[in-house]
Amino acid sequence: MRKKASKDPLISIGALAERTGLAITAIRFYESEGLISSTRNASGHRRFIRSDIRRLSFVKISQGLGFSLNEIRDVLAALPNNRTPNKRDWQRLSQQFSADIDKRINGLQLLKENLSGCIGCGCLSMAKCRLYNPDDRAATLGKGPRYLMGDTTEDYNTILGV
Repeated sequence: MRKKASKDPLISIGALAERTGLAITAIRFYESEGLISSTRNASGHRRFIRSDIRRLSFVKISQGLGFSLNEIRDVLAALPNNRTPNKRDWQRLSQQFSADIDKRINGLQLLKENLSGCIGCGCLSMAKCRLYNPDDRAATLGKGPRYLMGDTTEDYNTILGV
């Protein structure tokens, strides 16, 4: 049976932990990192605004997708700390975050499609490497796995003027 949501705008750290699925220690850590903030009641217990459920849910999912706390903090900085974020606030955050998400999706798609072939890293360990990256020509395009970073064999030919 689901508990009825309280109309109290402030919730305890235990209620926040129960609703988000995060450990209380994790919530304290996120607070120490400046991702959420609390007030203290008369007995000294932490109290959080209900919208911190959404903030922490966003943090939890974003971290699970590989975003660093610094990246998450930068995005959350666009939300107001002194009031509950409204739909417009979250839309602004979404637009800011969308470009980075699209970039990551494209990178993952490229990795998925090309990991079994030559990635232009210079190892030359696969038979395809000799075809796509003879003599490690991709190194002229820069360091790292050039073909996973978006470069192509045509980029190498452009450098040569071919």
